[in-house]
Amino acid sequence: MLPFRVVDRLKFILERQLVKGAGFQLVVVGFFIGLISLIGGLLVVPQGGEFDDPGSAVWWAFLRLTDPGYLGDDVGTWQRIVSTLLTVLGYVVFMGTLVAILTRWLIAKMEELERGLTPVTLKNHFVVLGWSAQTPPLVSELFSSTGRMQRFLEKHDTHKLRMVVLAQEASAAQVHELMSEPGVGRRAREVILRSGSAIQPEALHRVACLDAAAVIVPSHVHDVGSLVTSDVESVKALLSIAAQARHLSVPLPFVVVEIQDMRKLSVIERAYPGAVEVVAGDATISRLLVQNVLHPHLSEVYNELLTAGDGNEIFVRGGETAEGQTLAELAANRPKAIVLGLLHPRPEGGWDVNLLAPTDTIVRNEDRVVLMARDYEHTGPDAKAEPMGVIERVEAEPRSQGSRTRQRILVLGWSRRVPSLVSEFGSYAGCRFELDLVSVVPMEERRREISRYGADLLAVNGRLLEADYMVEEDLRRLDPASYDTVMLLSSDRVGSGEEADARAMVGYLQLEDLLAESSRRPQVIMELSDPDNRHLLYGNRSEMLITPMVLSHVLAQVALRRELRVVLDELFTVGGAEIQFRDPHDYPLPASTDFQLLEKIVADKGEIALGLYRKVADERGRHLLLNPPRDHYLDLQSGDQLLVLSRN
Repeated sequence: MLPFRVVDRLKFILERQLVKGAGFQLVVVGFFIGLISLIGGLLVVPQGGEFDDPGSAVWWAFLRLTDPGYLGDDVGTWQRIVSTLLTVLGYVVFMGTLVAILTRWLIAKMEELERGLTPVTLKNHFVVLGWSAQTPPLVSELFSSTGRMQRFLEKHDTHKLRMVVLAQEASAAQVHELMSEPGVGRRAREVILRSGSAIQPEALHRVACLDAAAVIVPSHVHDVGSLVTSDVESVKALLSIAAQARHLSVPLPFVVVEIQDMRKLSVIERAYPGAVEVVAGDATISRLLVQNVLHPHLSEVYNELLTAGDGNEIFVRGGETAEGQTLAELAANRPKAIVLGLLHPRPEGGWDVNLLAPTDTIVRNEDRVVLMARDYEHTGPDAKAEPMGVIERVEAEPRSQGSRTRQRILVLGWSRRVPSLVSEFGSYAGCRFELDLVSVVPMEERRREISRYGADLLAVNGRLLEADYMVEEDLRRLDPASYDTVMLLSSDRVGSGEEADARAMVGYLQLEDLLAESSRRPQVIMELSDPDNRHLLYGNRSEMLITPMVLSHVLAQVALRRELRVVLDELFTVGGAEIQFRDPHDYPLPASTDFQLLEKIVADKGEIALGLYRKVADERGRHLLLNPPRDHYLDLQSGDQLLVLSRN
């Protein structure tokens, strides 16, 4: 072994002290200041003169080291030389090093505070565990839900909405992203960002999960093949929250969690014994896509009912607001809302959904009323407005759709959502589909993922095709014009939502070029992952579904009113009540009709009128007119359709 040099040993000891932090660094600098003062004092002691003892000389050296103003008071050449050296060392050691240590320590502390590592001290606030493309629209949804939010805050005995978002690395870039989100703007400063992961117990403590009024756990996209999936992360977060509550003997907060694989619902319920609502992200989007295939133009209904902004929403109000009234009387006293039905509590917990309930049904205190309106205030009684005439609706009967022809569907692109989509198509036993799944992902890998999910390709006459729709010749060989519906999916195998959407949009433009050569045009449905891209294809002829915006809306609204989840499940799954388009000629409509008269005529069929779908778009490019004023003259034109809630 080579012997250690003394200099190396001293440097190593010095290094070990300096890396211990600002406190130890100050001790080291103080030691050197004392050592230099001692040496300087001892150098001038032999000169005698003003120094009575060594202590006075050391004090003289210390003053020269720390304050250069004493330099002109010295007498004698040697004393001035020592004094000058001490003053120079003072600039280097005392002022330079000391200021540098304090400055670095202060900057480090400021960076630590900016990173959001300090635990919040809030109660009855909202917590969002995770930052993704869904987070900005989710925050916007919560800020936009004024009336519903006010009721939620009153229920939790607080007056101000306070929101904490847990991000992997909190930074100013996320604040800027929030400020750029419509509906947030300057209110982004009200959002508290904290750094950490939802699977870290200390990060959950940092955002005060146990003191929150509601905790929202959105799903995150992980790399393909990662063993830590979004569902694993969500379950771990719930286990940590439950363990902390058990350790501190405090009640569990209400949690809304998004999962991708609905088969893990029992795992969620076992992991979290408190109040929890589960939103199945992949299943929800798959339901909406399949419903859109069955009912073309339905995406515009989604974009109004299931996204923030102007337009109508679905609300759930307590039965105490209309106790003792029939549904017909309730609707007559809500001139700006449409009453859709009731929720009845089950003895064992949960709700029975009774949309299209008979109009003579009496509302009980324990029931919940489901309405569609533009504003939360419109769902309550309006003392200033004149009550409308009572409309009695006959008992709704299932309406047969007859024998459906086989629908050919071409799915371009691959994501984790495809197996769920196949399963959802297979749940419509009364429909016949031919499903062609096209992707560059090897067929064996896709077949394995579909099999793992439990979906049956044979049930939907499914075929796996290997091609790249970005290559014109590959797309031409598929002959997209021969299909009834073409779906472009945003891939989760591309680096980011922006890159995935770029691929989908370029593919769409190429698809449009091919369809322009054909006399037959299929329905085109495009899925996007980044909400910022929603305006890039202005005037496009496809139906567009921006999945993060839809899921953000569902998560936010279920957090404010948990009963809403079962209503959405009823509306957008096979069976039960569905939003459907109808030909006006199916009803005995007079030549001149307003919306109130339309409601009465549709009610005679056991259905609820929701609005109109115009064949020709208005100046804003919108075809849909939901919940118009009751005295609105419809002026139906050729090709217009009625939008109704009906049993199928």
